[in-house]
Amino acid sequence: MSEKPLLSLTGISKSFGPNLVLDSVDLDLRAGEVLALLGENGAGKSTLIKILSGAYKPDRGRMFISGLEYRPSEPLDGRRQGIAVIYQELNLAPHLTVEENIMLGQEESRFGLVDRKKNLERVKKVLQFLGHPEISPDLPVRKLTVGARQVVEIARALASRVRILVMDEPTSSLSQEDTRRLFEIIRKLRAEGAGIIYVSHFLEEVLKIADRFTVLRDGKVAGGGLIEETSVEELIRLMIGRRVSELFPRLPHQPGEVILSCSGIKSARMSRPVNLELRRGEILGVAGLVGAGRTEFLRALFGLDRLEAGLVVVAGQKFRPYHTAVSIACGLGLLSEDRQVEGLAVRMNLADNLTLSRLQPYLRSGFLNNRKQKAAASEWMDRVNIKAGSPEQKVWTLSGGNQQKVALARLLHQEAGVFLLDEPTRGIDVMSKAQIYELMGRLAADNKAVIFVSSYLPELLGVADRVAVFHRGQLVEVRPVADWTEAELMKAAITGRGSAPIDSGEQP
Repeated sequence: MSEKPLLSLTGISKSFGPNLVLDSVDLDLRAGEVLALLGENGAGKSTLIKILSGAYKPDRGRMFISGLEYRPSEPLDGRRQGIAVIYQELNLAPHLTVEENIMLGQEESRFGLVDRKKNLERVKKVLQFLGHPEISPDLPVRKLTVGARQVVEIARALASRVRILVMDEPTSSLSQEDTRRLFEIIRKLRAEGAGIIYVSHFLEEVLKIADRFTVLRDGKVAGGGLIEETSVEELIRLMIGRRVSELFPRLPHQPGEVILSCSGIKSARMSRPVNLELRRGEILGVAGLVGAGRTEFLRALFGLDRLEAGLVVVAGQKFRPYHTAVSIACGLGLLSEDRQVEGLAVRMNLADNLTLSRLQPYLRSGFLNNRKQKAAASEWMDRVNIKAGSPEQKVWTLSGGNQQKVALARLLHQEAGVFLLDEPTRGIDVMSKAQIYELMGRLAADNKAVIFVSSYLPELLGVADRVAVFHRGQLVEVRPVADWTEAELMKAAITGRGSAPIDSGEQP
């Protein structure tokens, strides 16, 4: 590892109107190292990344690359200096091929024409380096898995001869196997002398892959140092300014009678029928690899995907979830894993998002009482601790954690009795996670019921009362949480072999 900084930022400050987002931030990155950039949502990480990429200009401060001053006026300047940013929401053109996405804007040409042969050679070479020669350059990106798309995004950065790679929540949509492969790629890049800035809320991952860390809090550097000399607890303390005595807060609750019963439900997207019971006052965690059928099960249960067979009973009432309005009327509430596309109307304001699924209290003679609606939204903002200026603030301007709280508050507002939460803590900071865990505990204590899907095993074991495991579309095991370990959960998810078979509802 080089002692001379590959990248040096000194005194970087940035304001948006009266809001000081970054306040005299210093940061350096060496060639051949992974620097973890940590902080809660709203700490200033995204703004700092956009300044580095050339998307924003700092109000004050200076940047240097290999000792030479770097003053980008647009993102293209950053690309020319070998800076590439891979954002949490992948920025690919799904209708174009793998080759076209990788070479877009940096095509090899000859006599003014695209040199397809050279482009293909370059793409194959990069995919070979990344250990994924099986990804066909001719395949449209829309046909790739999430993990393969992540590889294409990294390949595009490498094809541009990247020196500084910024990865923003790179594993938030990846399975554990894809995460392992990604870490192998990062280690290869580090060995080749690239400098990597790694942004993640998964602190256990940070301890595995990073060399050093810098923590931002309220736009300032709160601390930094060597990863080998720190701990998860110390990182959390630096991020939020105090110690968290309990990362997975548990509120006393006692599962009671069955509130939801699924009998052989199966949608067109599910490979097997599922039978499952959920009790009042219970938190049921759902584990499994990406694509194992967890999301498909929740979508079928809520009526987002057409049901081919089966019956659902909620609080003694039988119904077939053929439409989301029926499911909502029966007391079901779904939080989608993709809040940007399905979970929220991000261009609408906070009040509309909170109340859309139950507008009746604010309607009179067919007209919406905006004053009453906004007053109710303000109450929910306080109850769920949503940090926003007013109920009229657009949802897209909120941090990820606050957006997720808006989506959850909508389910509370619609008076759901059964909460179906798909990856409820994906891509949000550690404090927001703890608040959502606490909210789930309060729901159980209030005799509500929760099913939550998660790829993060520690939160399943830390929050749930029972954990169910899906494998290749089949429910293979349900046990009390005390009967599971991380290793056993992963084994069941990978192999599909549990201690006892679960009746799928199929006839032998």
